[in-house]
Formats: sequence, C-alpha cells, structure tokens
Amino acid sequence: MRIGIVAPASRIDESTAERVRAIAQQLYAEQVELYFHPQCFLSSGHFAGEDRTRADAFVEVANDASFDALWWARGGYGANRIAERVLSGLDDVAREKLYLGYSDGGFLLAGLYKKGFAVAHGPIAADLRREGGEAAVVRGLKFLVERDETTLEPTVLEGELAAAFNLTILSHLIGTPLEPDLTGHVLLLEDVSEPMYAVDRALFHVTSSPNIRKAAGLKLGRISEVPPNDPDFALTDEEVMRYWCEQSGLDYLGRADIGHDVDNKIVPFGRWTTRIET
Repeated sequence: MRIGIVAPASRIDESTAERVRAIAQQLYAEQVELYFHPQCFLSSGHFAGEDRTRADAFVEVANDASFDALWWARGGYGANRIAERVLSGLDDVAREKLYLGYSDGGFLLAGLYKKGFAVAHGPIAADLRREGGEAAVVRGLKFLVERDETTLEPTVLEGELAAAFNLTILSHLIGTPLEPDLTGHVLLLEDVSEPMYAVDRALFHVTSSPNIRKAAGLKLGRISEVPPNDPDFALTDEEVMRYWCEQSGLDYLGRADIGHDVDNKIVPFGRWTTRIET
C-alpha cells in the first residue's frame, strides 16, 4: 500500500516526516510506503509553497493510481485558498482514494465529500509533534491501512450518517461552493485556541444555516486551549452548545471524542462500512 502525504496549508519539517516513516516501518515493514511530496517541506511565508504549488501537489498525488490514500501532513491555514483549484483538477482515479485530515483540512474534506469522495476527519502526520503524538499517528495509519474500527469515534459505529469539522472552519465554509449537504448527519464539532465568545459566535452562525438545521443533531467534541477573556464569558462549551441547539431546534446529542489532541478519534463522512458509503 502507498500513502501519499501533502501539505495543503502549512509546511512540515523533514525530521517529523522521518519519524512518521519510522512508525509506519515499525507497524507494517515493507507492506506500506509513505511518500511525503517534496512540496510538504517548502516555505512561502505562512504556507508550504505558493497556492499553485500546493494545489498541484494535491492533484498530482490524488490523480496518481499508484497511491491508495492521501493524508494531510499538517493543518495550519491555507486549504481554502486552493480548494476550488484542487477540486476542478481531480479525475476518476482520485475517486478511488481515501482522504484523511482535519482542522484547516476541513475545507477540502467538505468539498471532496460534496463530490462523493471518501473522506474522514482524523489525525495527521504533524500530530506526532504533540506530547504523546505517536498514538495519533498510529491511529491514523491503522485507519488508512486496515480500516481498523478501534480507531473510530464511537458515533460512527452506531450506523448513522456522520461528519466532523473544526467549528471555526465549518462556520467559514458555510455558504461557499465547498459546503456539502449535511441533511440527516450527526455532526461532530471541535475547536482549539478560540475564546469562548468566538465559539458562541461560530455556533450562532453554524446553527443558523438552513443546511445545518437539516442535520440529525450536533455532538460536541473538545474545545481546548480556550484563551481567557475579560470579562469572563462564564458559560461552558456545553452550555453554549445547548443554548444554540435550543435556539435553532437542533438536537444536542452529547459529547464526542474528537479534538485538537492526541486522543482525536476518526470520523469517516457518510455512513461507515469498511469502504465508507458517501
């Protein structure tokens, strides 16, 4: 099996890539090859290469029949800048792959899912840099290579349509050509490094969307590393989620085991089978 790795937003350093390759070698020996596209290591200000370079790398790997899956190297910011260019460049070969990423990658996951591709929200290669990050990388590899059900967020195994996003990313992609139809989906949301008032504001926007109001309900992942606010916002993340679910008529379905951390479980979009039904 060959897994192609690209960086649609920010770069990854080569030492991290080598460590991820070593984990794959330890798990699967010669059965699995990880290919980090050279674009992953470029630097153009904030980005892993210019917009065209990042888009071309994604399309190159996606359209290459020798790769079985495409994995995000890192999040950051920038996938939205290339998403429409990427989507317009994909061919039928790209439809045979599984795509795994999260955070800023949600822009592309959304657009790919809208077009019927098999995508999942879950760990990326750069998660190795977190304390205990090897567990996240192993989880990502076991999902990509084995479709290992122990890697999945429990909601997925309940047989419902599902999708997962970083809350801020979802808020920004609503109303764009990337937004998929989420009718009937259990929608899992997480976020990081946002003040609680910003979480509240994003949930106002998300739950006001006519598309989102057709979802089966919302689950709350981890809202982590919340900066302090003066005055204190006072409400917890769950209180904020319950408030906006009540205002919008959406069902609040409880907590979800996803987040910007090493415990981030995997959520394939659609209805889970070993292939993933979109």
